[in-house]
Amino acid sequence: MVLRLSTLFLRTLREDPADAEVASHKLLVRAGYIRRAAPGIYTWLPLGLAVLRRVEQIIREEMGAIGAQEVHFPALLPKEPYEATNRWTEYGEGIFRLKDRKEADYLLAPTHEEMFTLLVKDLYSSYKDLPLALYQIQNKYRDEARPRAGLLRGREFIMKDSYSFDVDDAGLDASYARHREAYLKVFSRLGLEVIPVKATAGAMGGSRSEEFLHPTEIGEDTFVRSAGGYAANVEAVTTVVPAEIDYTDAPAAQVLDTPDTPTIDTLVEASQTIFPNPERPWTAADTLKNVVLAVTLPTGETQLVVIGVPGDRAVDLKRVEANIGAFLPIAGEIAIEAANDEQLKEQPLIVKGYLGPGLDRDDALLGLEGKAKLLYLVDPRVVSGTAWITGANEHGKHVYGLVAGRDFGWDGVIECTEVRAGDEAPDGSGPLETARGIEMGHIFQLGRKYAEALDLKVLDQNGKQVVVTMGSYGIGVTRAVAALAESNHDERGLIWPRSVAPADVHVVAVGRGEEIFAEAERVTAELESRGLTVILDDRPKVSPGVKFGDAELIGVPTIVAVGKGLASGTLEVKDRRSGAAEDVPVAEVVDRVVAAVRGA
Repeated sequence: MVLRLSTLFLRTLREDPADAEVASHKLLVRAGYIRRAAPGIYTWLPLGLAVLRRVEQIIREEMGAIGAQEVHFPALLPKEPYEATNRWTEYGEGIFRLKDRKEADYLLAPTHEEMFTLLVKDLYSSYKDLPLALYQIQNKYRDEARPRAGLLRGREFIMKDSYSFDVDDAGLDASYARHREAYLKVFSRLGLEVIPVKATAGAMGGSRSEEFLHPTEIGEDTFVRSAGGYAANVEAVTTVVPAEIDYTDAPAAQVLDTPDTPTIDTLVEASQTIFPNPERPWTAADTLKNVVLAVTLPTGETQLVVIGVPGDRAVDLKRVEANIGAFLPIAGEIAIEAANDEQLKEQPLIVKGYLGPGLDRDDALLGLEGKAKLLYLVDPRVVSGTAWITGANEHGKHVYGLVAGRDFGWDGVIECTEVRAGDEAPDGSGPLETARGIEMGHIFQLGRKYAEALDLKVLDQNGKQVVVTMGSYGIGVTRAVAALAESNHDERGLIWPRSVAPADVHVVAVGRGEEIFAEAERVTAELESRGLTVILDDRPKVSPGVKFGDAELIGVPTIVAVGKGLASGTLEVKDRRSGAAEDVPVAEVVDRVVAAVRGA
């Protein structure tokens, strides 16, 4: 195939678009790959579609290699399947809903678990039909409140989502392993670095989950890794829990006046004088900070929750959101934020700046007399026998030497605090380092959640009906294009990996002589005959500077310049990534380019 710039539907831009924040967004628009249609919604132009199709082809080949079969669902779906799984309401404002002329409810699909499940239920009924893996590459829609970064966080996007169906958990484990390996091959072929990290399943449910993150400073996901090989999304990191302490001989706790100490810093400073530690100065890690959070449930109801954490640690709301479902009746999206003053005033026993544990205890020490009952959770570092400085639930007073397990209890333990560089990896593989990344793929062991909700059962070998167990596996296809652009560019433009480039070679006719254009046409025709896709810049009245600028902006891996060197029998062959250029004899150019493209 030959793409002639004289007729190709393309306009390159010299300036960055005003709404673009990241390099991939700027360059994909400037190089003529995409155009903005609306916030978070983009039109794909010919060059962009060429890259997109190459990404899709790699995914299809690797899905086919593990026996997955492609199907294609509508993007416009009826309400009823999503009602059966409660996700019609669970998604909240995150989906596009609409009605037809008969007032029937529909949605633009954010994902297709329900449709895959119902399709298999409709056609299969025996264990002999399984295992089964189906996938599609399809447009998805989510009503992002703040679409940003071009294709990285849009309202319409393309995903590959696949689903495995097995009779038992052993089959699910095998299907999960096959998909995981296929994903690693996909990203390797794309030339995109990814790190598989342990993740939480969240609203998707299931027993196991991993994300494939592409490390980059612009990533919205924070993850951690150790030199010993541990890697996890911060929401999935588990704390190394200290050993419990025998508190048999621990001294009694004391309530002392601590005026003007509503913050951890002021408390630590005052404590050096009010109740000095004979062994060492007090630090924020000796204090127990009790943070009041307002949790807005899917029903719209707001519930206050108190979390006790070491005073040197900040509460990570994303980690709280990922883990609080074990303690509250949550089925759907929730919102968590620090309780505001109005919410605190509705709980008269909460003394701002001097809050301590014991909100559900008849504990004279803390002066609560059993009058309040709020859910009280603690960080895993708060173990039995640890002694703390914390609020006495009375203005201007703190309690010293309050012993966990002896003086106060809790309703549960929650992973909720920030994960820091230097924290120990939970598997003992060394200290953690933090990094940022873009989520490129996510795989789940869904289990039986959707099959039970939609009554997907088959007859097993004994003739007994069993619920099918499922896995879910997604790759962001349009996001992959953006991530590749983000990690493959320089100050002049894009530099595509060969596996996804819109063409194999970019031939530029530089000059005005007829012989130059004739040679460019000849080289292009010969390259095409050898099975390569060529972009030919055959524009007759465009300056060499503009042509070279466009070639570097567009980012095809190999550039062949047909220009003044033709008079001495050579053409310039340039590697876009390294910048290395070489004058090659005309008779050798095609062979040299074909060898470069095919890795010879």
